[in-house]
Amino acid sequence: MRIIAVDDEQFALDELKDAIREAVPDCELSCFGTPAEALRHAAETAADIAFLDISLIGMNGLALAKRLKDINGKTNIIFATGYSEYALDAFSVQASDYLLKPVTREAVVRALEHLREPVAPKTGQRVRVQTFGNFEVFVDDMPLSFARAKTKELLAYLVNRKGAYCHNDEIAAAIWEDKADSKALKSHFRHLVANLRKTLEEKNIGSMLVKKHGYLAVAPVTFQCDLYDFYNGKPDAVNSYTGEYMAQYGWAEFTNGYLEDITSCR
Repeated sequence: MRIIAVDDEQFALDELKDAIREAVPDCELSCFGTPAEALRHAAETAADIAFLDISLIGMNGLALAKRLKDINGKTNIIFATGYSEYALDAFSVQASDYLLKPVTREAVVRALEHLREPVAPKTGQRVRVQTFGNFEVFVDDMPLSFARAKTKELLAYLVNRKGAYCHNDEIAAAIWEDKADSKALKSHFRHLVANLRKTLEEKNIGSMLVKKHGYLAVAPVTFQCDLYDFYNGKPDAVNSYTGEYMAQYGWAEFTNGYLEDITSCR
């Protein structure tokens, strides 16, 4: 996935870059402080997605979006700006989304889930996650083995949260619902996280897990998942749901009920 980000304020550009990197760890990201630099780059390397400020020196973001679309009509435009009054103008150039600063990782994840021009998974995306029925992970079409059942459940919980950051205490409370919080439990949890990271890195898919102080998440763009495809209305995923979701985990019952409600309304 090739992404460009354009903002003439360095601090804002750095914030945007960090949010994109957290949301899409393995993307090809190029950042620019001027529209001219972005246009030169786009003429040589087609961009799948462009995050643009609207208020830019020399050429505003709306004009830049039109120029980028002229170069490559498949480029998805996502505006990241401090000005809400340009929202209607933004969608006149068929923008995929309009984000207000400061842009967060969660906002980027949501925007990438609703692109006007879907980006084909990059060659080499090797991970498939199955949530309908029992939870399973496949790497190169082979089941991924977990040394501990709780390590697998930890990953399942993060997949269930669809890329949202989850606090360590929240995860522990879900997967050990019958145990009181304690130093021993926190130590056990740290070992689970280390074990999960090791398991993924051994298969060269470490970018699937995103970690910051006290929080964990998955990067949804690094794997294919039947749940995410279901939410996006893909027929194969919709048809594959038969009323069971991560059946081995009690905390998944809420999501399963939600999926059943959606199915009954179709």
